[in-house]
Amino acid sequence: MPFPVNKVRRQQFPKARYQVKNWREYDQALQQRGSLTLWVTPEAIAAWHPPSTGRRGRSPLYSHVAIETGHLLRLAFGRPWRQTEGLLRSITTLLGVSLDVPDHTTFSRRSVDVSLTTLPSTTGPVHVVIDSTGRKVYGAGEWQREKHGQHGRRTWRKLHWAINPDSGEILASELTTKEIGDLSMVGPLLDQIPDAMASVMADGA
Repeated sequence: MPFPVNKVRRQQFPKARYQVKNWREYDQALQQRGSLTLWVTPEAIAAWHPPSTGRRGRSPLYSHVAIETGHLLRLAFGRPWRQTEGLLRSITTLLGVSLDVPDHTTFSRRSVDVSLTTLPSTTGPVHVVIDSTGRKVYGAGEWQREKHGQHGRRTWRKLHWAINPDSGEILASELTTKEIGDLSMVGPLLDQIPDAMASVMADGA
């Protein structure tokens, strides 16, 4: 239903007010968000090219470590395989590492069967951080806008999630409309977490 109709039933929360007093640390923290640090371990360099299997036929030139590295860079920066190939070549050049980089066709072919390394599971109670973010949704598709000149009606959805700050793992998530308050989603998010919780933290929303 339209937003004005649901306005009466919408949960009303006072807007949180924040006063930043540590401006020097806050400014440095904002700058650190744009920093980029890369390192390559000697173990990864040694495992870049797999050893010979001794079987008939040509052995693979690149190991799963090389394919997984390109796959993770592609996911992190959201670039196609060709740009990922160029990114990985520039990284090896800047680091001064003599490594052959797979081409984009090799990445595309072998990434289908690659299994990404998962985070180690926690053994004790986990710390949970709850927050939400807005997601913009358009009604009409790109083809309709280009073909018929339609302007899709922009709507918003809210993505609520619970994160483990120690590992960065998303423990629970819920996608709702923008009328749903953050406070009402704390219970459903915590119900999705089977592990024991040491603490739960959230902002003033």
